[in-house]
Amino acid sequence: MQERLQKLLAQAGYGSRRACEVFITEGRVRVNGKTAELGQKADPTVDKIMVDGKALAKTEALTYIALYKPRNVLSAAEGQDDRRTVRDLIPVEGHLYPVGRLDFDSEGLILMTNDGELTNKLTHPRFGHEKEYRVLVARRPDEKQLEAWRRGVVLTDGDKTQPADVIFLSTSGKGAWIRVIMGEGKKRQIREVGKLLGLPVVRILRTRIGSLMLGSLKPRQWRFLTEDEIKALKGEKPAKAVNRRERPVDKRLHPTDQVKRFPEKRNPTTDRKRSDRRPASNEGSGRARGDSSGTKRR
Repeated sequence: MQERLQKLLAQAGYGSRRACEVFITEGRVRVNGKTAELGQKADPTVDKIMVDGKALAKTEALTYIALYKPRNVLSAAEGQDDRRTVRDLIPVEGHLYPVGRLDFDSEGLILMTNDGELTNKLTHPRFGHEKEYRVLVARRPDEKQLEAWRRGVVLTDGDKTQPADVIFLSTSGKGAWIRVIMGEGKKRQIREVGKLLGLPVVRILRTRIGSLMLGSLKPRQWRFLTEDEIKALKGEKPAKAVNRRERPVDKRLHPTDQVKRFPEKRNPTTDRKRSDRRPASNEGSGRARGDSSGTKRR
């Protein structure tokens, strides 16, 4: 079955569809010995597809990894100089590339995968997946600056940023931590917006991509995603977790329920012993005293 080349390359783990389009426009893809063109279709079972002189790899098992990217590491699968890349931090074989960008001097959550379909879904603007950041600014913002950030700011290139959720978190020396949630991600957008508003950005930490959280990961640490996390990113309904060791709930113990009280079983022998130990009643004592005094009056 014929498919567009960028889709075939994405399925083989070469990156998102947009990244694979660059492979084609740069002349790095050949089909049956001829340089491929953007929009061209091919059938991998019939056609000979080459990328950078190598045969198109068979579809790999899909891999999903959450990584805490430290500062001064490139968000790239391949380095263009001596600087380390996020791919260098993960000793896992096969194609893996970062989803979206995180600046060289920023840190936090990066999703590494070879799933081109998911990459396209998470990075294409029309899907509007949220990304959440904790941002340290050098000055304490006032409400006017925060409101301007929320409404959108015109950048130096003339584009206006989309509305964002911006909340003050806490002070930090002369500066402050704020939380920024947005559905777009232009290059160095947060730093430029902060500069234009008079709030120089000192540090950026990404804590969330869509439904995926950074959690307790530390710099350079990584982990595989769970099945439920993958389904949530893809927009599928996660399977409900079942704890087979969990004991059944006793519905009678619910605060709004009334617990049944059963009548106490009586033991004749025990009841007889209890009655023998009881002291004489006041009423009987009164009659005895009255009888005694009546006798004396006679």
